[in-house]
Order: sequence, then C-alpha cells, then structure tokens
Amino acid sequence: MLLRTTDPFRDFDRLTQQLLGTTSRPAVMPMDAWREGDRFVIEFDLPGVSTETIDLDVERNVLTVRAERVARNGDWEMLATERPRGAFSRQLVLGDNLDLDRIEASYDAGVLRLVVPVAEKAKPRKIQISGVGDHETVQGSTQREAIEA
Repeated sequence: MLLRTTDPFRDFDRLTQQLLGTTSRPAVMPMDAWREGDRFVIEFDLPGVSTETIDLDVERNVLTVRAERVARNGDWEMLATERPRGAFSRQLVLGDNLDLDRIEASYDAGVLRLVVPVAEKAKPRKIQISGVGDHETVQGSTQREAIEA
C-alpha cells in the first residue's frame, strides 16, 4: 500500500517551482565526452528536440551548441511537467590540439554526437636522430678523420 503524507511546505515548494520555473532539474544538456584514438567524441542528450532546432557554431576554439524543445500547443491540461522546455545552449572550450575544421555531427534517437579529430600537428610522431660525428667537421675534415690522424 502506498501512503502519501501531506507536507504543506513541500507542496508549496512544488507549486512555486512549477509557476516560476525554479526547479532543481538541470537546464543544460547532459553530455559525455571521451577520446577514441585520434578523435574526440562528444554526445549530448537532447530527447524530443527536432533536428531543425539544433544549431552548432565554432568560433576560435569555443564550440556552442543550441537547441530548443518546443512546448506542445493545444487544448489540454498538463498533468505533470518534468522535462524542461524552451531554448538551451552550452559552450565548450576545445583545445588547440583539435582540428575544428573537420568536426562531424550526427543526431539519432535524441543524441547529438560530435566527432572532433585530433589535429595533425598534435599527433605523436617519430623524430629521426642522426649521429653527431657523422656531420660535424673539424677544419675541413670530419671529426672521425681528425681523431684518426
């Protein structure tokens, strides 16, 4: 059996939150980010958001994601509302080691997925080491010839 106790202060807080929109739920887009080899993947949860309302911008190294969940129109009575409505935005500062000109974006099942490749200049690379005695000269002859003489 489910019992419900009445707490007038809790009920007043709920009413205030509904009327003024001051709920404790986050107004930002939840996200996950990780690295897969030579690329970074960022996923934003945007359930119920139409692709047409999603906007992505990159300025310098700041990625801005904007989206809007439109409120339903009609002659009906809302019984519960826990999902935030309206416009949302989130900004991420991306490092200089990422190639911001080649960001790929896709949207499927309410998840916006961004793939950001690592810039070529930031990828690990081997550096060839040459022998010191092979290239230095001492008064017109190589160092090896000077030692043998």
